[in-house]
Amino acid sequence: MTHPVQIDFIETAPEKFAEHEGRIALLVGADDRVPGRLPKALRDAAQRALTSKAGQGLKPGQALELAFPAGIAAEALILVRLPVASSTTEARQAGAAIGARLNGGHMLVAGGPQKLASDVALGLALRAYDFDAYKSRPEDDEKPKGRVTFMAKSPEALAKAAASAAAVAEGVFFTRDLVNEPANVLTTSDFADRLAAMQELGLEVEVLDEDQLAELGMRALLGVGQGSESPSKVVVMRWNGAGDEAPLALVGKGVVFDTGGISIKPAAGMEEMTMDMGGAGVVAGVMRTLALRRAKANVVGLVGLVENMPDGRAQRPGDIVKSMKGDTIEIINTDAEGRLVLADVLWYAQTRFNPSAIVDLATLTGAVIIGLGHDNAGVFANDDTLADGILSAARSEGEGAWRLPLGASYDAQLKSRLADMKNTGGRAAGSITAAQFLQRFVREGQPWAHIDIAGVALPPQATDLAPKGASGWGVMTLDRMIRDRFEVK
Repeated sequence: MTHPVQIDFIETAPEKFAEHEGRIALLVGADDRVPGRLPKALRDAAQRALTSKAGQGLKPGQALELAFPAGIAAEALILVRLPVASSTTEARQAGAAIGARLNGGHMLVAGGPQKLASDVALGLALRAYDFDAYKSRPEDDEKPKGRVTFMAKSPEALAKAAASAAAVAEGVFFTRDLVNEPANVLTTSDFADRLAAMQELGLEVEVLDEDQLAELGMRALLGVGQGSESPSKVVVMRWNGAGDEAPLALVGKGVVFDTGGISIKPAAGMEEMTMDMGGAGVVAGVMRTLALRRAKANVVGLVGLVENMPDGRAQRPGDIVKSMKGDTIEIINTDAEGRLVLADVLWYAQTRFNPSAIVDLATLTGAVIIGLGHDNAGVFANDDTLADGILSAARSEGEGAWRLPLGASYDAQLKSRLADMKNTGGRAAGSITAAQFLQRFVREGQPWAHIDIAGVALPPQATDLAPKGASGWGVMTLDRMIRDRFEVK
């Protein structure tokens, strides 16, 4: 997998500035003060830039780059605005501004408030992510991965604070890698193998095959994958860090490629359907983070892994399938497949683990993109406390989320003439009727939230903390929610 850039923390040593041959990043406050005892050439270049129009216009988290400043060995000087009163989000943006300019070299970072340094380091690591596994290069032209030396007054304390953030970064990277992988590599079997490998981190991992799923009655999930050569699977990952406490259950949609099935999608843009396993990717990333930081919580992550392909054996519109719960579902559109996967995995999670709460994540509907764009995930919940916990965590981590309604009035759109329900309620309120469908597979009194991440899992442009491509949205939010509300103190 792609690993975060190496960051070393050392005590501030001004003599290193003059001899450093890579890049230098200086974090400066609102008063334009630069770190003390800098070489005169470096101080003069910084002060001149900061008093310029461009320098005066810098907002918290923004950067100004000077190429090959005179009088020092460095190839570039990067000035990043970070006042003492900056927020966590601004500190991470400052780090991201540096990470985006790492360029495979050696970055020396200095200055800024000590209390914000670990967030700067996290932002730097997240933005420096580079998924280049399939780009060919001559053997003698290996691309350098880059490294960072972070100067601080108390490097040991900073390294300790950054260790937990490093676990989060690795979880985000794991999720991004999974979403970025092509479907001919990340098959259902390959996905399951990658999750099983996390046993070495201390997770308990169990892989259920098609025979076991059939025995359990997961006909809704199995119907989605029956047109594919890749076998459908459910993977269960358990982290037990809190004794006998009832676990939080995280459930993820893992459609490794979605053609739409017999209700086939238009060709334009279909290549992006490698990301339709984004919900499962987030669950996997969170579980990796929990194991790496040895979280004092009980969490079980369950992902349904399928591929939705057209074939002579594929599910058809008009088919009727029976879910693990026992409800029957009329298939109106085979491209509304993610909810079928989640329906069975949700029911299995409840009947086997009796969780304290359930959060499912899925790239479920295009409708949520129409409603919220690429800035916010859609949050649906039957429990206000759980919803508030997710939204509060998302705000703390700078990940956009917005709560959308549920209501019995939407159930009429799911009424079927032939079965207990249809798998789609049509175009009107499409993300809401999808959530209403899922709610039918949540037991009475069970706290549950559904997060539709279709718009945020693979945004069309780079974001503050990620280059263009998979964002890893949700790993930080769910890890924060678990820290705040589910860990044993």
